[in-house]
Amino acid sequence: MPSTSYDEKYAYLEQRIDALKTNKTGDERQTEGEGFDRKTLMTLYPFMKRGLIDKVHYPISTGKEGNVFYATDEDGEPVALKIYRTSTSTFKRVSKYVEGDPRFKGTTGNRWKFIYTWAAKEFRNLERYYEAGLPVPEPIANDKNCLLMEYIGEEGRPAPQLRDVAMENPTEVYDEVVSFIIDGWRDAHLVHGDLSEYNILMMDGEPIVIDVGQSMTSDFFNAKELLDRDIVNINRFFKNRGADIIDPETIKEEVFAPEDENDDDDSDEEEYAEDEEEEEE
Repeated sequence: MPSTSYDEKYAYLEQRIDALKTNKTGDERQTEGEGFDRKTLMTLYPFMKRGLIDKVHYPISTGKEGNVFYATDEDGEPVALKIYRTSTSTFKRVSKYVEGDPRFKGTTGNRWKFIYTWAAKEFRNLERYYEAGLPVPEPIANDKNCLLMEYIGEEGRPAPQLRDVAMENPTEVYDEVVSFIIDGWRDAHLVHGDLSEYNILMMDGEPIVIDVGQSMTSDFFNAKELLDRDIVNINRFFKNRGADIIDPETIKEEVFAPEDENDDDDSDEEEYAEDEEEEEE
């Protein structure tokens, strides 16, 4: 079977990525096509051939690290495609989180390699949180600077950030977010490190945490400082929204409390150890 040329692949992609179509004008085309350099396009091609993506429609959020696009799979179901920028400024911003993570010890190379590792790191963090039953988008696939995950929202309307939502019961939502902090440390062995009203989405009244690329393992040398920062940020926001706030020391007591002897701790520890071994490989 003859191999597919670059031009043929590009033509295939152009049919399925709205941001590449020539009927876009000026600034609109520049904004929507920002993430689609040659390497990124060739990364998306296998996703499409596997049916994980059928079409990429439009951007739903832009950030310092990259853009998130609304896409649909071969069944027409919505998915979110995050494309990380490969600029020097992005590399400088994320490299400390890669080099400092025990799972990626020894990562060296050019900025492309660091960005690829950063994308893989967010994918692994999502897997950990999701497998621990915590409210994050379900991870689907990762390759190079592309991450495919569950879309949170409705067609044409992504779920809003926490900061933009009028909560009927702020204390109830606050308790859910605090549970994420506690269970994230105890069950996923992660600390978010940048938790705030900007990276929590609200869907059907429930908080869903996003942007977990900077999350570090609980054995990271300053993980407890990151934990303190998350608690302070969340308490500040919810206090201003009228929630009943829990004292930070009380939250940390729960985080570091000994495991219940009646819990099936051995199986949890075995699973965590297996996860560590896989990540080291």
